[in-house]
Amino acid sequence: MFKQSAFTGKNVVVVGGTSGIGRAVALAARAAGATVTVIGRSARGGDGIAAVAADITDPAALARAFGGIGGIDALVLTSGARVGSTRLAELGMDEIQLAFDVKVYGYLSAVKAALPHLAPDASVTLTSGLLSRKFGAGGLLKSMVNAAVEAMAKNLAKELAPRRVNVVSPGVTDTELWGESGAEARVAAMGRIGAGLPVGRVGQAGEVAQAYLLAMANGFMSGAVIDVEGGGLLG
Repeated sequence: MFKQSAFTGKNVVVVGGTSGIGRAVALAARAAGATVTVIGRSARGGDGIAAVAADITDPAALARAFGGIGGIDALVLTSGARVGSTRLAELGMDEIQLAFDVKVYGYLSAVKAALPHLAPDASVTLTSGLLSRKFGAGGLLKSMVNAAVEAMAKNLAKELAPRRVNVVSPGVTDTELWGESGAEARVAAMGRIGAGLPVGRVGQAGEVAQAYLLAMANGFMSGAVIDVEGGGLLG
């Protein structure tokens, strides 16, 4: 757990914070004492969290959303497109475009739109994923997108300094992306994947959220990629 003093009085914005890991980040930051606003296609707030509806692929909507929030001490981007693990021969341009629109162009648009509102010592945390550095058949698109996010963050860490820019790279995490809670297929997939990891299980959203709080709270961390993947990169 993080000291509440690290987040008290801080304004945290989580783009993609209406579900999954993003929601867990929003809840964890709120519990740590921050004022939290989530931005997503649906304005799902609650639990002391404010919400603004905006699509990350719509730069004008993002600009309006950030303009209405005010000063930002920490910006977190967790949005991602739902794309499959498609091999090259079957990979369609529409799927490629969607993945880059959300997680590369969308992240850049969000940071650019937020820039006028970022505090001089603000933190920005992006989200990549295990496949940025773990390669295999069917992983081409996700590897490209997540590697681009990590390269983006390292460049922004230099360009936006002294603001800090970091990346959290999660492994397989048990969220609604895998189906409804308790669904047989989801439980089976989590068990199968978890059995192949050194820790013997997949991650939980709340565990991954703690890495984002670390990136927000640690003033000496910038340009870092924080792996939270149960040892999945070990092979």
